[in-house]
Amino acid sequence: MEEKQALLYKAAKTLFSKGGFKSTSVAQIAKEAGLAVGTFYLYYPSKEKLFLDIFLEENAALKQKCQAQLDVTQEPKEVIAHMLACNSEGMRSSPILREWYNRKVFAKLEQVYRLEHGSEAVHFLYDTFVELVGRWQAAGKIRNDIDAATIMLVFTAIINIDVHKEEIGVEHFPRLLDTITSLVMDGLIQEGRHA
Repeated sequence: MEEKQALLYKAAKTLFSKGGFKSTSVAQIAKEAGLAVGTFYLYYPSKEKLFLDIFLEENAALKQKCQAQLDVTQEPKEVIAHMLACNSEGMRSSPILREWYNRKVFAKLEQVYRLEHGSEAVHFLYDTFVELVGRWQAAGKIRNDIDAATIMLVFTAIINIDVHKEEIGVEHFPRLLDTITSLVMDGLIQEGRHA
């Protein structure tokens, strides 16, 4: 990363962390970096693109942190519960990642992402987990009549429920998330043991 681009990136990360995406302008980012607004556009086509780059970096760091804490020798239910809790806590504790819950902001970011990456999705630890799910299936720990990719989509759906917590009711949300996770895992484990 060039020096000026790095200054913009660092300034934006600071400002986005303090004030959020919507309250931060390109002019503020340029000023914080000590550069002209025109310089911003030499490196980034939009505020959305810069924020998305920062968001993806934060998300990757969270994935690495959660993966480092992962004990794959535990039973599937414990591993999944740990990963979902780690992801949820990481999302809540990072001002950048918390923007995931702001539907208006994330709709804009998703458009930028899809333009750049097509329909390819950002999966939470997808590569690590799809392999682990395959091993659990081979060992008879979870059902094997559903392919590993579909099981990963179920886990992704559980993570994405967070986006709807206001509609569900924030006061009910943690209990609901635990219940859904438990029901899904019980279904995968019980069926796996009978297969």
